[in-house]
Amino acid sequence: MFSLRQMPLSARVPLIAAGLMVLVGVVASQQVLSALNRVQEARLRELARLHVDGLAVALGPSVLRRDVWEVYDTLDRATTAMAGQRMVLTVVADEAGRVIAASDPRRAPVDSTLAPLLPGAQAVEDIRLTADAPHVRVLADLTYQDRRVGQILSELDVADLIRERRRVWGLLLAGNALATLGLAIGGFLAMRRMLRPVATLAGHMAAMEGAPRAIPADQVPRGDTELARLFQTYNAMSGAAEAKAVAERRLAERERFVSLGRLSSSLAHEINNPLGGLLNATDTIRTYADRPDVVREAAGLLDRGLRHLRDVARATLDQNRLDRHGTPLTPEDFDDLRLLFAPEVSRLGQRLDWVVTATAQDMGRLAAAPVRQIALNLLLNASAAAGPGGQVGLEVTPGLSLRIRDSGPGLPEPARLRLLTDDPVQPGGGVGLRLVRDLVAEMGGRIDNAKDAGGAGITVTLPTGAAPC
Repeated sequence: MFSLRQMPLSARVPLIAAGLMVLVGVVASQQVLSALNRVQEARLRELARLHVDGLAVALGPSVLRRDVWEVYDTLDRATTAMAGQRMVLTVVADEAGRVIAASDPRRAPVDSTLAPLLPGAQAVEDIRLTADAPHVRVLADLTYQDRRVGQILSELDVADLIRERRRVWGLLLAGNALATLGLAIGGFLAMRRMLRPVATLAGHMAAMEGAPRAIPADQVPRGDTELARLFQTYNAMSGAAEAKAVAERRLAERERFVSLGRLSSSLAHEINNPLGGLLNATDTIRTYADRPDVVREAAGLLDRGLRHLRDVARATLDQNRLDRHGTPLTPEDFDDLRLLFAPEVSRLGQRLDWVVTATAQDMGRLAAAPVRQIALNLLLNASAAAGPGGQVGLEVTPGLSLRIRDSGPGLPEPARLRLLTDDPVQPGGGVGLRLVRDLVAEMGGRIDNAKDAGGAGITVTLPTGAAPC
C-alpha cells in the first residue's frame, strides 16, 4: 500500500504544508462563520425584542378587553409600518393560549388555539439560526402594567441571513482552496529548489561505484548553510576514504614484499642446508674416487639432496602458479604446504605437529588455491606468535575444518580485528589476516578463535557442499 513516507521529500513537504493550510483554513472558516452567526442572532434578538416590547405597549388595553378589531388594527398598522422587514406572521393570544387576532387570520383564526404554531418556537433571548430553516418563530409573554395578559408569537423571515452565511462559506472555501493550492505549488517549487543540492549529492554518491570522489567546487552550495557544510563534510570524507584506500594498497604491497621476503628466506634456508651436504659429497667423490663404496654413499647423498631441492622447487611453483585457482584441493596440497613451511619451523627451532585426517572426497569439493593461502597465512602468523623454540600445529579434519594451534600468547587486539571483524585495517600491520577473512567469507566459511592454557588456536570451517570454484 502506498504511504506518505514513500513519496519524495520535495512532494511530501508541500503536501504536509497544504494539509496544515487546509486545517488552518477550516478552523479559521469555522471561527468566521461562528462570529457571523453570533452577529446575526444578536440582530434578530434585538429586532424581536423591539417588536414584542412595542406591541406590548400598544396591545395591552385591547387584550384586556379582548377587543379583536382593535388588536387586529394594531397588528395591521404594525405590519404596514414594518413593511419590507422580517415579520411574516404575528399572532396575539390571551393567557389561556386562545388566538385574539393575527396578521394573517387564515393561518391563525380568531379563537383558535395557539398550540399548532408552538413547535419550534424560541424565546427572544434564545434565538438560534439553523442552516436549513428560512423562518424563525419567537414566543414572548405580553405584559401590561407588570401583569401577564397574553402571548405574542412572531415568525421572522431569515432566508437572507441564511443566504449570506452560504455566500460567506463559499467565499471562504474558494479562498482557502486558492491559498492552499498556491501554498502547495509554492512549497513544491521552493522545496525542489532547496533540495536540488541534496539530489546532486545523492546522484554523485550513487555514481561513484565504491570509489568516493570529491564534488566539484562549482556544485557546492554557496554560503555557510547546512547543505554547504554537508557537501564539505562529504568531500572531506571522500578525501579520507581515498587516503585510506591508498594506505591499504601500500599496506598490501608491503605485505606482499614481506611475504616474498619470508618465502625467499625460507627457500634460501631450505636450499642452503642440502647444498652444504651436496658440496661435501662432491668433495668426497673427488677425494675418494678410487673407493666405490664411498662414491656410492656420496652419490646417494647427492641423489637425496637433489630430489629434496626438486620437491622444494615444485612446491614453490605449485603455490604460485596462476592456474591453481581452479584446481580441486588434494592431500598432496597439504604435503606441499608442509614442505614450504618446514624451513620456517627449522629456522626458529620450533616443533611442528601436522595431522591430516580429512578425506580426498571432502577436499575435492574445494579449490586448492584459496585453502592453501588461508592455511599458509595462518601458519606463518602462528609461527611468528610461537617464537623461537615454540610449538605450531595444523589439524585438518573432515568437514572441512582447519585448526591451526601455537604456543604463543594469542592474537593481539589489532590482529584479532583484522581476522574476525570488518573494521578498517589500521596502519602499522599487514593484511595477511584480512586476506584470510576475505577468502573465508567468499567461500561461505566461518572463523573461530580460542585460547586456553596450552596456547592459542584458530579454527576455519569451510563448507564442502559446493563444487570446486
